[in-house]
Amino acid sequence: FVLDSGTAYPVLAGYPVSPEDEEYVLVNNKCQCVTVTSKFVPSKENPDEEVLERNIRILVPLKARENISDPLSPLRTTFVYRLSELCKNCKPIEIELGGAIYQAQQGNSCEEPQTCYTYDRNQCYSSPVPLLYHGEVRQVPAALTPASCFAE
Repeated sequence: FVLDSGTAYPVLAGYPVSPEDEEYVLVNNKCQCVTVTSKFVPSKENPDEEVLERNIRILVPLKARENISDPLSPLRTTFVYRLSELCKNCKPIEIELGGAIYQAQQGNSCEEPQTCYTYDRNQCYSSPVPLLYHGEVRQVPAALTPASCFAE
């Protein structure tokens, strides 16, 4: 965010939706099912000028559980979306300081775990299931997102 006389403006770099498209994806949060895009469109007041249009697409997953790894937990009824949290960039980058290279995070509050409303396909989720083995019932973790849990 850039601070200008007390007003915060988000500064986001995006990537094009497709090669011939002028629309850019600013946020693609698979954990909370949110996509934010932007593109320049002709102004309604002055067709000779272009204005930046932002679109926020939110998919609310039906039958999402409070604890997505526990199929018996109650259904989630509250979904909270904070644009400042969706737009934070926590991917570490390498910077050079005084001839040495350091890892730095571009966002703050990156240590706080993100609330997931659905499965993030890049993360492994498991849930204990009862398994009868030699006459004894054991709780064994079962992968809920197998593609993310097992190496190819």
